[in-house]
Amino acid sequence: MNDSTDTPKRNHVGRVLVAVLFFQLGLAGLLFWDDIADGLRMPGLSPRAPALDDPIRPGDQTRRFQPDRARPGGIPVPASPLPDRLTLTVVEAGTRVLLEGTIQAGDAERIEKQLSALEPMPEGVFLNSPGGSVRDALVLGRALRQMGMTTALRSGDICYSACPYLLAAGTSRTIPEDASVGVHQHFFGENTLLPTFLAVEDIQRGQGEVMEYLDQMGIDPLVMRHALATPSDEIYLLLPEELESYGFTKKPS
Repeated sequence: MNDSTDTPKRNHVGRVLVAVLFFQLGLAGLLFWDDIADGLRMPGLSPRAPALDDPIRPGDQTRRFQPDRARPGGIPVPASPLPDRLTLTVVEAGTRVLLEGTIQAGDAERIEKQLSALEPMPEGVFLNSPGGSVRDALVLGRALRQMGMTTALRSGDICYSACPYLLAAGTSRTIPEDASVGVHQHFFGENTLLPTFLAVEDIQRGQGEVMEYLDQMGIDPLVMRHALATPSDEIYLLLPEELESYGFTKKPS
């Protein structure tokens, strides 16, 4: 075979392989940064979602989401932001507790111990949280159900991301019209040095666990279709009729 003919071919193949290698390295770098930066979002072609305080209406319920500025419907951001981890406060003469703040890893065990130490045991829980650790929300939610707790939001309260799993745990649930419940995509474990595409199995397992949990709590797992379609830097706000249809609330008798 003629070496002079093969040389350009080999050079061309070599350039293609080098280009593919650099593309893969670049893609791996982006995925790696996605892991360590807790959710770098690739640019999309769709228009940016409206601000959280823009009014919602059927078919227009996705809003931009920042946990530290999570106040819907024109409700002012409080001077003191929500706690950076879940905080328990006894309210209403000991008949209720307020769980407020971001749900961090380890909060489920800590809050369950605090609840178990209360005398008498409260009847229910108020929630005001932008979300956080899904696994802790599921663990604490099962503990709330075992304790027979009711769950509720107060006027102007929020319950986003992983917080609706705590809300779902109530033996009964109360959501005022000016409170806000929202769902979106979320992570199921701690960040690792593995690229995101290698965690697909864990993500699917996590979604299955969430759907099973919702079904056990009497919530229609179809609510997850809104979560799966909404990026983590946006939030899908559930309308009152959706909260009713998915089982979070009951139709007034």
